Amino acid sequence: MPNEQLRRMDAFTFPSYSIDLSTGEALFDYALTGPDGEQRFTEVITLPLPAEPPSDETVATLGRVLELLHVVAGVSYYKAAAPPRLVLPAPLGPAAAELVTAVYTRGLAEYAYRNQLPHVLELVPEVPPGSVSPAREYDNSDLRPLSAVGGGKDSIVSLEALRRAGFDPVPFSVNPNHVIVSVNEASGLAPLAARRRLDPVLFDLNAAGARNGHIPVTAINSLIAVATAVLNGLGPVVMSNERSASDPNLVWNGHEINHQWSKGVEAEGLLRAALAEHAGLTEPYFSLLRSLSELHIARLFAAIDRYDDVVTSCNAAFKLRDASERWCRDCPKCRFVFLAMAPFMPRERIIHIFGGDLLADEAQIPGYRELLGVDGHKPFECVGEVEESVVALSLLAEQGQWREAPVVRALVDAVPETAWSAAANSDVFTPGGPNHIPPPYTKSLTP
Repeated sequence: MPNEQLRRMDAFTFPSYSIDLSTGEALFDYALTGPDGEQRFTEVITLPLPAEPPSDETVATLGRVLELLHVVAGVSYYKAAAPPRLVLPAPLGPAAAELVTAVYTRGLAEYAYRNQLPHVLELVPEVPPGSVSPAREYDNSDLRPLSAVGGGKDSIVSLEALRRAGFDPVPFSVNPNHVIVSVNEASGLAPLAARRRLDPVLFDLNAAGARNGHIPVTAINSLIAVATAVLNGLGPVVMSNERSASDPNLVWNGHEINHQWSKGVEAEGLLRAALAEHAGLTEPYFSLLRSLSELHIARLFAAIDRYDDVVTSCNAAFKLRDASERWCRDCPKCRFVFLAMAPFMPRERIIHIFGGDLLADEAQIPGYRELLGVDGHKPFECVGEVEESVVALSLLAEQGQWREAPVVRALVDAVPETAWSAAANSDVFTPGGPNHIPPPYTKSLTP
């Protein structure tokens, strides 16, 4: 479809969804409609199947989770045209409607900012009239947790904390790549994986110039994880989203723009409330690391060495031709994670983990100046708060193994005195802030 026709689309709809319980394959249909016709999409999500056929109660609860997933996953296709109307397929309760509204507005805030589409931030979904039948309660709180694994330090800390506390976690991922497979193998735990296949038509449209940008993918993957847990008779989905994920990058047109919105505590609370209301789940989903800073998590990771040869938090690494290269060593994530880990481990160990020394590479100084708040705003990446970066730098400046590193010397001179004062009084190692961690799980992070 030509780009100009896409721009004239005036509504996004959700024609149907279905699931084949013999294969675990769910089909989600979407449509952009306008005066020139419509553009249809079908997404395919394949859930791992349990050893035994699910009960009727499980199937009913799964159906309610898939209804939410159908609507939330539509953001990937909505953004190709960003029409003014979002027409939902069925009535929703207030909590579910609030989740959907937030996903398509705050979850697409970075996309709206980059594409200069302020109407997206004001989008109000059209919910068909009618009532929603109450969901039957589905108590999964005492079952084995499904622990999301992304291959980075955070999910490794959660997995090991759950194991140490006796919760017997099941690792989970969507479309696991070679890094995630290696991390799962290093854990020694039997994982589950789901597959998500975007409609190839979307890639064709993007190549032809359709609107594109960042989406709240964590909200989508979280619901895929919850569907997997329900179908396989497992308990809560455990995420590894930290305190700083709730910290916005900037404010635009009176709206906070947060690259990590769907990892933040607001999105977590909305998703929990929607799943409780619409699917009856008593304990659907929470982040175990919510009260911790990135720097605190890095310190916890430093006490775990079984993953040194497989861990990566670098998004670019997944696109590198050499599968043995796990870090690109030239992106905001690499810079921040190196800075966060370095104070808590021998220099030789972190150089081994990264395959290089970022603090010896003077070409990294401009990127570190952004992380430290010296230049520009916090990068649109999953990185910690400016204060955390300054605290990490202050710790390095006190260590003989790091204080003479070229990047450390340059950055110490660049950080203003006010930032050093804030770092000296920082609470980055004090757990705090709102969280949804169930009481039985609070002991997990206590060594």
